[in-house]
Amino acid sequence: MSSLQSNIKRITDKLQRVLKLHQQLQKDNERQTKIIKELQETKEKNTQTIAELQQQADILKASAGQMAAQDKKAFEKHINNYIKEIDKCIGLLSE
Repeated sequence: MSSLQSNIKRITDKLQRVLKLHQQLQKDNERQTKIIKELQETKEKNTQTIAELQQQADILKASAGQMAAQDKKAFEKHINNYIKEIDKCIGLLSE
């Protein structure tokens, strides 16, 4: 019976090690998921900041008259899109 008991003890010990490893891996997974979420939020903020800075740079170029023809067309397209959005908002508000 002692060999049976030793086998049971050995299996129990291995099972406990596997359970501890599983718990540790779950904690690591949660931590990494949290880090990924934070990094995604930071990326979104940085993307918004880049877009805002690009708009500011375009506005400065336009006001200084230093825009290339292609940049000027793109800038005008953005302005026209903003105007269309404003017109839609005014139309919805007037209903």
